[in-house]
Amino acid sequence: MATRRTTSDKRQRERAKQAKAAAKRERRQDRSSDVTMTETETEDDDDLTTEQLLQRIEDLHASYDAGTVSFEEFDEQKSELVDRIALRLAQ
Repeated sequence: MATRRTTSDKRQRERAKQAKAAAKRERRQDRSSDVTMTETETEDDDDLTTEQLLQRIEDLHASYDAGTVSFEEFDEQKSELVDRIALRLAQ
């Protein structure tokens, strides 16, 4: 018995799924780079209060939960913010 070939409709659906996934990846990448740039631009502020640093951690958690920040970026930025809080409390 001969094997069935894929239909052109099925190939078209597969291509559409791949294009949609690629567009989604690109959107996520754009959003995460925007968040990273914002964090990098404001990291130079040493005048932030502990409450402001905690708010940034909450915002970072929300971004991670929304899927706009990868785990690696989340972990790196969170540990940096926690270190800044620890330094502030040690003073």
